[in-house]
Amino acid sequence: MPARLIESLATTELLADVFSDSSVLQAMLDFESALARAGAREGIVPKNAAKSIAQAAKAEDFDVAELCRGTLRAGTPGIPLVKMLTQRVKSKDAAAAGFVHWGATSQDVADTALVILLRKSQPLIESDVRRLEQALRRAAAKHENTVMLGRTLLQPSPPVTFGLKAAGWLAAIARSRASLNAAFEEALLLQFGGASGTLASLGDKGIAVARALAQELDLKLPEAPWHTQRDRLANLVCACGVLTGSLGKIARDIALLMQGEVREASEPGGDGRGGSSTMPHKRNPIGCAVTLAAAQRVPGLVAGFLSCMVQEHERGVGGWQSEWPTMAGVIQSTGLAAASMAEVAEGLSVDTARMRENIEATRGAIFAEKAAMLLAAKLGRSAAHKILEDAGREGLSQNRNLADVLAERREAAAQLDRAALKRLEVPEEYLGSAEKFRAALLSSRKGNHSARKKD
Repeated sequence: MPARLIESLATTELLADVFSDSSVLQAMLDFESALARAGAREGIVPKNAAKSIAQAAKAEDFDVAELCRGTLRAGTPGIPLVKMLTQRVKSKDAAAAGFVHWGATSQDVADTALVILLRKSQPLIESDVRRLEQALRRAAAKHENTVMLGRTLLQPSPPVTFGLKAAGWLAAIARSRASLNAAFEEALLLQFGGASGTLASLGDKGIAVARALAQELDLKLPEAPWHTQRDRLANLVCACGVLTGSLGKIARDIALLMQGEVREASEPGGDGRGGSSTMPHKRNPIGCAVTLAAAQRVPGLVAGFLSCMVQEHERGVGGWQSEWPTMAGVIQSTGLAAASMAEVAEGLSVDTARMRENIEATRGAIFAEKAAMLLAAKLGRSAAHKILEDAGREGLSQNRNLADVLAERREAAAQLDRAALKRLEVPEEYLGSAEKFRAALLSSRKGNHSARKKD
């Protein structure tokens, strides 16, 4: 389903569908029907009753507006849901109605439904993150020798390669994806504890029913119910925050490279993408903008979730009730950022000629460090720094290349021969360990991936 208009810059269609009213409602109903089947497996719910409950647990037959009104009055969706489901079952099978929600509490329904929604979300995010990784890996390989300005504090600095930059992006995303997957794995657990988290109402059948329920829903069974222990969900939220931050870093870099004064890279366009309502010439970084919006939105949501971890005793008041919209916002924002950056990276245009032009436009100023190091070996660091500082100012004021200015300075020319001055401003000769770092980032990602698969 399409996203609501107010959320159109905050989710994808697929994730909007996961967190739609019908999807959330069906997740809760799936819990109730699975609970009935689990009870039947352990002999505490008649099989015919379990069948009747499952047949009635269809989201399309429920009034969502009525459920929302009831939720606001009850403080939990579980109470009005169970009432509505019971009525539906009773209309077809009066005897079965008494077994609806047998042994559970309202938070069991809400938490397990959330976990079901998270499970649906994981492969959607994973797919887009892997698309992004593949695109970045291609860029890192294709541009291993593409020189460009390094930029520190947004000012020109010694050259790097675009391959190294892309490899750095890739490595951060790969690390973030691994952490997110681990957090998902840890969080996808059944919640089933009954009133106080002891399943006392089921007597000595409690753990057996819990085990059967976990099997019915294909969820892992935790050591014990976790009604007020929200650390696993918090880890997932934090992992989303880190991934979204890594995605935002890429978006920021690309948006800056797209500036008209820079023009070293650009997002894919077409189909109304990146245009302006008033300026036909513009090609805006829309994928980057949407990703940056998510990266700015998610940290606040993460902080909000963490603040709600302090929950009272066996069942909290106000803490877990705040989590649904927060978690939905985090997951959908993370997924949107991943999908947006995958699209950007897959269609990214890199202007290698413009990258070299921007290096040359500095007239060698970015190689002042190189010249200073060459002179420092013979004149000392302080003297060399002073020479380059003066030469840099002169070159800037006279719009001349650094090498030409140094050639006219006796103290520099005496130490740097004509050949050294001629090669001073060749970017490929001042890349240091850039290629080794690029290769290490790529091979490290392979090694970590292989190790995880092997484990």
